[in-house]
Amino acid sequence: GVFTHLERLEAQAHEAGRKQEEKEQQEEKLARLKERVEELRTQRDKLQAKVDLQQKGQTGRKGIIESGTTEPSAGAVLEWKIRRLQGMLQAFYLTGISAKLTKRGVCFSISTAYEGTYLDSYYLDLLIRPEVQIHHHSVPIFIPLEQITKRYLKTDIRRCLSVLSDHLNAYARRKYQADQLQEHFSDQLEGTLQRNSLCNLLVFNYKVPGEGKTFPFNARLIYRDLCCSLPTEAVVSCTEKAPESLQETAAAHSELFRHLALHKAFCSFSRAEERED
Repeated sequence: GVFTHLERLEAQAHEAGRKQEEKEQQEEKLARLKERVEELRTQRDKLQAKVDLQQKGQTGRKGIIESGTTEPSAGAVLEWKIRRLQGMLQAFYLTGISAKLTKRGVCFSISTAYEGTYLDSYYLDLLIRPEVQIHHHSVPIFIPLEQITKRYLKTDIRRCLSVLSDHLNAYARRKYQADQLQEHFSDQLEGTLQRNSLCNLLVFNYKVPGEGKTFPFNARLIYRDLCCSLPTEAVVSCTEKAPESLQETAAAHSELFRHLALHKAFCSFSRAEERED
């Protein structure tokens, strides 16, 4: 009796100490990553400033040529475009976008990641003559590539790639969260998590630890902002005959889903149960 209880308390204290140590290590790692992100942003801003100055210089020289008595040759215009693209490559390198020049233009690679975890990469192969246009790409069909390129490609390539990167990263992160939920919390789900191709609509039934064998909660998460990895709307309901305490829990879960990544929200359910024990 007493010895068993003491052993259990000792085991719980040991486990709590281990988790606290892991938490401190994660916080230290996060702090280092944040410092690195700030360093990279500073470098990116410096490079962007250099590129802007270079482009202004190129524009000025182009204006001088055009104001002369002769029209610029096709070769001169092409050389100016290539130099402009080379300048952009330097600025994009630190933003998850890399590129290489091709015989007919430039091929961009957009990498996606979530909290330091590399996810997927997509490419966008552009032609630069006679005008900038898409030659090939691997962007999923459900990403609004046509709308993005129609609005920005011929007037602001940097803006075009930045918006496209936001869409791809948000999609990759939503998909990653859904995959993590199914992989690590399948015992708390009833059936398969339902999602559309863009992963901006997720529907699933679930239970929290300690609720027994029933799955009283139903969640419907909607991501109306396609550049966001957190839902703009989270509706959690439970069965009609559920006690009032579960109705309050459902409201709390709804708020939690809007502010935490999906798999992290389920981690918090488990930690809450451990604290109650």
